[in-house]
Amino acid sequence: MWIILIFFFAHWYLSAFSQTFFLHRYASHSMFTMNKFWERFFYIFTYISQGSSYLSAKYYGLMHRVHHAYTDTEKDVHSPEHSDNLFAMMWDTKNIYNRICDGRMAVEDRFKKNLPSWESFEKFAHSNFSRILWGIGYISFYILFAEHWWLYILLPVHFLMGPFHGVIINWCSHKFGYRNFSLSNTSTNFLPIDFLVMGECYHNNHHKYGARANFGGIRWHEIDPTYVIMKVLNRLHIIRLKVS
Repeated sequence: MWIILIFFFAHWYLSAFSQTFFLHRYASHSMFTMNKFWERFFYIFTYISQGSSYLSAKYYGLMHRVHHAYTDTEKDVHSPEHSDNLFAMMWDTKNIYNRICDGRMAVEDRFKKNLPSWESFEKFAHSNFSRILWGIGYISFYILFAEHWWLYILLPVHFLMGPFHGVIINWCSHKFGYRNFSLSNTSTNFLPIDFLVMGECYHNNHHKYGARANFGGIRWHEIDPTYVIMKVLNRLHIIRLKVS
């Protein structure tokens, strides 16, 4: 049982870190720079940690920039204001993301600047074949190590890890919580579940200061764990923070 639980939580938190660190703070907002070696290292790290729910840094960045420009308006690509429930929001976001990837949804040129890209790698990493391989791997791991039937309930979360993180952030942090800043959108800070998503639920703070690498820090209790890691990586010269 413990092997499965360790595997599950490792997958959960490594995937959450990849999403907030590489896809969100790097690809979408360019909050720090890194050289080409480290950029490709984190491409591979994101692929391994997200597995079957791997998201392209380039197209995630595009989609998220649109979200910030048009938050809660009819042009917002993932607003809870447009979906009846969180599962509908997951499905709607998936469809919009796929349309952006396939070129079926036009995105303004201003959102396309300075996006990371590694097309040869993503051709495989973003393919259905890769997703199927990851799915087979997850199932095989559970067959080998799951000692109780109820552990298999966790399997669907492995398959859809990225969307689960996304809906926690973009549903809960626009529906519940408190606001440090009065903004023209519904963003909130939903502290009770932020430990699940590595600082992402300080959403109201982030919408106020979109270029600020530290999502927390407005109140004494707002600790952003990903920013702490980023400070360490900055000290090690792996990344170079632009704005703290």
